[in-house]
Amino acid sequence: MSRWQKQIVVNVLLIIVLAVLLITVTFFAFPLQNWSKLWTLEILDLPYIIFVLVMSVSAGVILGGGQAWIDSRKFHYIEHQLDAITKGNSVLNETESRKEFSLIEEKMKQIEDKFSEQAETAQRLATERAKEREKSLQEVVIQERNRLARELHDSVSQQLFAASMLMSAINENKSIEENGDLKNQLAMVENMVHQSQLEMRALLLHLRPVALKGKSLSEGSEELLAELTQKVPMQVDWTVEPLTLDKGIEDQLFRILQEAVSNTLRHAKAESLQVMLIRRDGYIILRIVDDGIGFDVEEAKASSYGMQNMKERAIEIGGTLKVVSLEGEGTRLEVKVPILLKGGGHID
Repeated sequence: MSRWQKQIVVNVLLIIVLAVLLITVTFFAFPLQNWSKLWTLEILDLPYIIFVLVMSVSAGVILGGGQAWIDSRKFHYIEHQLDAITKGNSVLNETESRKEFSLIEEKMKQIEDKFSEQAETAQRLATERAKEREKSLQEVVIQERNRLARELHDSVSQQLFAASMLMSAINENKSIEENGDLKNQLAMVENMVHQSQLEMRALLLHLRPVALKGKSLSEGSEELLAELTQKVPMQVDWTVEPLTLDKGIEDQLFRILQEAVSNTLRHAKAESLQVMLIRRDGYIILRIVDDGIGFDVEEAKASSYGMQNMKERAIEIGGTLKVVSLEGEGTRLEVKVPILLKGGGHID
């Protein structure tokens, strides 16, 4: 039984009971000489008893329905406020029109302030950890990563490029066109070499130092994307605004960007990539969109280490990660991080 039905039934029963009590008290105070008059006396063409019951039921239905509608509006209002809190938005202040909710709104505001304090604490801890990691990073680790990236680029990557050029030249040979099976096999080999090149570029992207090394997030992102346009046969467009953020936030957002771009190169088979890094309405928004083959988001959440890693990085700085992907239509990844005041408030 729904809340509406329960409210109506309770009100109907209550009014019937009150009507019966009122009639009983009335007849005890003013007893009738002939009780059959209750059935013979008519009001609006209805016997008196039937009239009383009909009026009681009607009043109960009307009052119960009205009360259920009012309660439903109240529950909807509370649900709307709680939904705003879960999404990281500010609680709407409507106390003037809903004064009965003043205490609930006060508690919601306390919850919102607590979430903001926790997000600020998480961002501060992330900044402190980033600074500690940067201080404790051994130079030999950086040198080894650079050495591996350089050797892979100078040897394996160059060999893959040469193999790709050679396969293209072979496939353009007219004698190959006469043999359909051989042509298909060579085309498959060329595609495999091409995919291996993308895998290698993604690997080199991972091997490069993840720290921004004195650059801002905006500068590092633009440098990364500009380098990408020179190395991959993909249309790369970006909108990056100059931003001044804490070190921990910049570090984690840059790592998420690297992970997302690497996943696009390795799996998406996309022809274009769009990146946006902006500040809007008190949030830092990082959005990566490709037109690739897409994937099942729910399945990826359970099995993809990269997806889980990006989500954890977003949560660590008090942000949220949202991924929308349709098979055959591409993928959209968006990270929203609130910009918090030092005292714990949320910048609108």
